[in-house]
Amino acid sequence: MSDDPDFERSLSFDELLPARALERAGRALDAMLGTPVHISDATGDTRYGTPPDAADVTSMPLNHDLETVGALAAAVPPARLRPAAELLHTLMHANARYAMAASLHFQTIESSYVELQRQHAELQASEARYRELATSLEQRVLEQIGTIEEAQRQLYQAEKLASVGQLAAGVAHEINNPLGFMLSNLRSARDYLHDISGIQRPCRAGDIDAVQHYWRQENLDFVLEDFATLLQETQDGAERVARIVSSLKDFSSIDHGGATSVDLDAALVTVCDVATPKINPRAELIFQPGAPPPIPGDPAKINQALLNLLLNAAEAMPAGRRGHIRIRTSHTGHWARVDIGDDAGGIPAEVLPRIFDPFFTTHGVGQGTGLGLTVVRDIINAHHGRLEVDSHPGEGTTFSLFLPMDAEAAHD
Repeated sequence: MSDDPDFERSLSFDELLPARALERAGRALDAMLGTPVHISDATGDTRYGTPPDAADVTSMPLNHDLETVGALAAAVPPARLRPAAELLHTLMHANARYAMAASLHFQTIESSYVELQRQHAELQASEARYRELATSLEQRVLEQIGTIEEAQRQLYQAEKLASVGQLAAGVAHEINNPLGFMLSNLRSARDYLHDISGIQRPCRAGDIDAVQHYWRQENLDFVLEDFATLLQETQDGAERVARIVSSLKDFSSIDHGGATSVDLDAALVTVCDVATPKINPRAELIFQPGAPPPIPGDPAKINQALLNLLLNAAEAMPAGRRGHIRIRTSHTGHWARVDIGDDAGGIPAEVLPRIFDPFFTTHGVGQGTGLGLTVVRDIINAHHGRLEVDSHPGEGTTFSLFLPMDAEAAHD
C-alpha cells in the first residue's frame, strides 16, 4: 500500500455506478423518459436494460474525467436524453467523490499526525473542487430541465393550434351558412318593406280603390306572411351563430378564468358542438351522458384532451365509410370515467405500444404533429388520472379516461 492516497487513479465502471445504484437509476430513468433505457460500459457490455433495436435510438457517451466509461441509449430525441445523461454524470461524480474519500480515510488511519493534516488539506481542496463541480452540474441540469419544459410547452401549444386549425374550416362553414341565408333574408326583407311602404300614398289620400288595387298588384298578403317567415329564419340563424360562438368560448374557457372544476357532460357537449363540422363527414357522434359529478381540474386542458381523442377517432375512420364514435360517461366510487370508442378497425398490435410516444404518427408527413395522444396522456396524468386503451384489430378502439372526483381519489 502506498503512503499517499491515489487521487489520479482511474475508477472502474462498477466504482462509478455500483450495481444497486445503477439499478435504481435505470428504473428512475425508465420512468422519467417513459421508455426503457440501455446502459453499457466502455467495452459495450450491457450493465442495465436491453439493447434497443429501434431505428430512432439516441445514444450518448458517459464520461468521467475526460474518459468515456460507458453509454446511455433510449428511443427518445437527443434533447430528452441529454438531461438523463447529465443525471448519470452527476451520480458518477458523487460516487467518485465517495470512493476517493473512502480511500483517503482508509490510508490516513495509519498515517502520522503531520501526514494526516496534509492529507486532510488535500481532501478539503478536493472536496471544494467537487462541490464546485457538483454546483455547476446541478445548474446545468436545471437549465436543461427548463429548456425541455419550455420546448414541451411550445409543442403542446403547437398541438392545440393544430387541433384548432383542423376545426377552423368546419366552424367557418357552420357560421357562413346561417350568415348567408340571413343576408339573403335581409335583402328580401328590405324589398318587402319597400313594397309595403308603397301603400302609404293611397292610404293618406283615402282612396280605397287605389289601396285595394295596390294590395292586389303587390300581393301584400303573401309579402306580409313571408316577411314574418323571413324574420323567424333570420332569428334562428342568428341564434345558431350565437350557439357556435358560445361553444367556441366554452371550449377555450375564455370566460372561465380561474375555474377549478369541470362538468364532464357539459364539456363533452361543448367539444362535440365544436368538433361536429370536422367529424360529421367521417363519423356519427353518439353521446350517452352518465351525469358524473364535477371533477377538479382545468376546463381548457380537459377540453383539449377530449377534443384530441375525438379527432383521433375520426381520423382513424377508413376512407369511403362513415363510422360511429360512441361517447359514454359514468362514475364509480371516487372516480369519473369517460369512454370514447370507434369502429374504425382497431390499432395493430405492433403499433399499440407506441401510440403515446411523442411525434409518433401513422399518418403521412405533414398530416399531424404526432403529439395528440401524448398531450392527452400528459393532461390526464397532470390531473392525477389514468388513461387506458382497449383495441381489437378489425373491430375498433376505446380510450377510457379515469379522473378523480376528489383529493382522496387523486392520492390513492
